[in-house]
Amino acid sequence: MTFTPPEAFTTRPTLTGTFGMTASTHWLATASAQAVLERGGNAFDAAVAGAFVLHVVEPHLNGPGGDMTALFATARHPDAAVVLMGQGPAPEAATPDHFRAEGLDLVPGSGALAAAVPGAVDAWLLLLRELGTWELDEVLSFAIGYARKGHPVLARVGATIAAVSQLFTDHWPTSAAQWMPNGRPPVEGEIVTNRTYARTLERLVHAAKTSSHPDGSPTRESRIDAAREAWRMGFVAKEIDSFVRAPHRHSSGTDHAGVMTADDLALFVAGFEAPVTAAFRGYTIAKTGAWGQGPALLQMLAILDGFDDDHLDPSTALGAHTILEAEKLAMADREAYYGDRRVPLEYLLSAEYTAERRALITDRASLEFRPGVVPGVDPFIPPLRTGYDPSFAGVGEPTVSTTGETRGDTCHIDVVDRWGNIIAATPSGGWLQSSPTIPELGFCLGSRLQMAWLEAGSPSTLTPGKRPRTTLTPTLVLKDGRAIAALGSPGGDRQDLWQLLYLLRTLVGGYSPQQAIDAPMFHSTAYPGSFWPRTWEPGGAVAEARLGEAVIADLEARGHRVTRSGDWTLGRISAVGIDPVTGVLSAAANPRGAQGYAAGR
Repeated sequence: MTFTPPEAFTTRPTLTGTFGMTASTHWLATASAQAVLERGGNAFDAAVAGAFVLHVVEPHLNGPGGDMTALFATARHPDAAVVLMGQGPAPEAATPDHFRAEGLDLVPGSGALAAAVPGAVDAWLLLLRELGTWELDEVLSFAIGYARKGHPVLARVGATIAAVSQLFTDHWPTSAAQWMPNGRPPVEGEIVTNRTYARTLERLVHAAKTSSHPDGSPTRESRIDAAREAWRMGFVAKEIDSFVRAPHRHSSGTDHAGVMTADDLALFVAGFEAPVTAAFRGYTIAKTGAWGQGPALLQMLAILDGFDDDHLDPSTALGAHTILEAEKLAMADREAYYGDRRVPLEYLLSAEYTAERRALITDRASLEFRPGVVPGVDPFIPPLRTGYDPSFAGVGEPTVSTTGETRGDTCHIDVVDRWGNIIAATPSGGWLQSSPTIPELGFCLGSRLQMAWLEAGSPSTLTPGKRPRTTLTPTLVLKDGRAIAALGSPGGDRQDLWQLLYLLRTLVGGYSPQQAIDAPMFHSTAYPGSFWPRTWEPGGAVAEARLGEAVIADLEARGHRVTRSGDWTLGRISAVGIDPVTGVLSAAANPRGAQGYAAGR
């Protein structure tokens, strides 16, 4: 091992055991999922239970009106990584012409006009149906309890509500009624409830329990199907259809009605897909297809695989420089080629193309946007917006700002059980600040369509029925034909950039999972952002200050434009693992923000 040795101190241990492990971005979700394991449920039952709790306890980071993706492997087929696809498409009426007729040149960062069809709930219920063992009421009991009886609210939830309180008061009264029932944002530790959302979940449970079956004997699967139908074609779809028709304020500063209909919800069905995989130093890394940004991580690893270990150590100036340059190249290709269409991934991941990209990395930082050349495919060169400072408080995904400030943005949950089932899932969208709360449902729609361009010719041009290119990107790692690790992180565009550092430190550098999570983080910002207003920073990078002044000064001397963030501000990875030889399970979680936790035994 040639990496800089990690500090002996870690914020917490890497948990190990043989029964079951859970890690997530909120301790109540972790505890709920672990409780399912303790009561005989498997990893998929546990993940679904924890995910619905995340809707309640991290409403500023995700919601049932949002989306999710997951990577998993089953105990029966540990060699087969599978994608759970919960990314809804653009509604049928969401066309570039409609947006331009509304006076818009970008999809807004908030408001129902920016909403893709909600995909998360149907995906979670599909997973429960196909691979879980519990009944729906058992799985949802944790979330219903926290929503109806309340839970101590996070300081960051209150801070998010405070940031958009004027918007709520002036323009989104249904959101003000839900999130400021006392006329003010909640304070840390205050017990908050969402009884309307509890009632929505209870209505899904009721639909499951009262379902009929052709032979008179409903099965667990048919009961879950009944709940899915109540969501996709029943009361949820009808309430969404009715509510979005009223114009309301968007991040553009103008008022618009949404275009989603009940038919749009009925048409979407979550599903399972084959992953995209690539080999790296004896491991196989599995990601979603290029309708998400996941393959960009594979491109980064492929570029870096051609360097010696000295170039891969994130704790050194040489390693950080090389990694930042690889990130820029892969993310440029993401923008130029990725979308919900046929993407030339075989070529983008080929040895020949990767060698060409690797050769572009010199000892100086590039300030250019440099997608590669793919024979027969014209790269999309997006409008490169710089220096835009939005004043609207509810815009976009509340991710890491250009100053390095971390404000959260998404959730993550990982579970591994004693049988060998393992899953990494990243739910997001439908944040309380995404669009007005639907008063009869207790949640709002997401704003994932902001990732689509209105310009023609882009692989991610807004197209009815097509998925916007999502940033949600969990990871599954396989070794010798068996899944050994599941991980992921919130962070918008930065998710794969932070996961890259984790993988390099654990797979090459010999770090333990918790050491890798605790180690100093950095990322490039030198690519067009996926979120409104879609700016980019030529040569930009953000680094935790504890990366070291000498390292950061070296990066600046090479031409990187580095923003120093606080010591513990970047990266919010969690992970679980399984040793295929010993059967020992492991888990680790992010200490930043004192919110993520792992549990297990």
